Amino acid sequence: MLELHDIEAAAARLTGQVLDTPFVESRTISQLTGCQVFLKFENLQYTASFKERGACNKLSQLSAEERARGVVAMSAGNHAQGVAYHAQRLGIRAVIVMPRFTPGVKIDRTRGFGAEVVLHGDTLDEARAHAYALAQQQGLVFVHPYDDEAIVAGQGTVALEMLRARPDLDTLVVAIGGGGLMAGMAIVAKALKPGIRIIGVQTERFPAMYNAIKGTHLPQGSSTIAEGIAVGTPGEITQAIVREKVDDLVLVDEGDIEQAIVMLLEIEKTLVEGAGAAGLAAVLRYPERFAGQKVGLVLCGGNIDPMLLASIIERGMVRAGRLARIQVNARDVPGNLARITSVVAGVGANIDEVHHQRAFTLLAAQNVAIELVLQTRGREHIAQVIERLREAGFDATLL
Repeated sequence: MLELHDIEAAAARLTGQVLDTPFVESRTISQLTGCQVFLKFENLQYTASFKERGACNKLSQLSAEERARGVVAMSAGNHAQGVAYHAQRLGIRAVIVMPRFTPGVKIDRTRGFGAEVVLHGDTLDEARAHAYALAQQQGLVFVHPYDDEAIVAGQGTVALEMLRARPDLDTLVVAIGGGGLMAGMAIVAKALKPGIRIIGVQTERFPAMYNAIKGTHLPQGSSTIAEGIAVGTPGEITQAIVREKVDDLVLVDEGDIEQAIVMLLEIEKTLVEGAGAAGLAAVLRYPERFAGQKVGLVLCGGNIDPMLLASIIERGMVRAGRLARIQVNARDVPGNLARITSVVAGVGANIDEVHHQRAFTLLAAQNVAIELVLQTRGREHIAQVIERLREAGFDATLL
């Protein structure tokens, strides 16, 4: 098993090649969660992910003969970009196999680093099998995204930086896909501070490591907004380390992750992808587990599809009551819509959309159902809008 000195050697190897990213407290999130939250901004790496640490450590140790052959990797995006970028820096040919569900932004950036991108398979396991086949066919060195000691050692340097900056941390909360980041960080944390608590986070849709460690048989889904940790089979190396050194694993759902993404965007003005928000999602979902503690979170990636981000922001506004849909039933006569909009404006709400429904309604033929999508200040404001509409004689309800 890897030891602390292996990760310290990786840190020396990475000096000047990857960023020692900021690790600072979020005072506002700390106030909201009831614990002292410190954020490690790995989304500020050049490829917007911690993955380039492991990739750089692995590629830096290849022999001249291996560099001449080139490398192949399988990834849904962040490992791909890390391998492609550092292969380009070191003059090594890189072939990247990506599953077909990979967000376009990650595919484009990987190609931008000079890699040959092959889209294959509907799951990470299918993409991995194809990458192994290419390695055999073309004599390429396979660079595993997590089940490789050099990769794990590189990822573990995140914890070295965190504990150097805040040796008083009580808990680390880390997203788990295949387990490379968690395994490397756990080795460092337990060596430097044996009493520290380490919590791993997976999505309910991809609980592979959770099942392996806890002996459960939770079903696996087909998609998640945290595609960076959508791993069907955990690594053997990483699983052994997680089993020995990680204190507990928890699951979060899609809504938890969406809430965390929006919170980080609004409060910290920082953009993370689904996997990058998983740690905060766990703190938000299980606040009693972390109350009063100093908690270190890793914002492990920031590569998110813009269209997905737009949808998440809009859904977050709905959950917060800042975007609402109401129905107003009224007589279908001239001037009523103007009266309705006047009432809404008088309460200070802004109308985003208006839909008239005449045919698909059980109202009397002389009536119309008017659906309004409103921008509001929150749930109390929505209640005020509905109350004023009712006072004006309209039948108004929240949809």
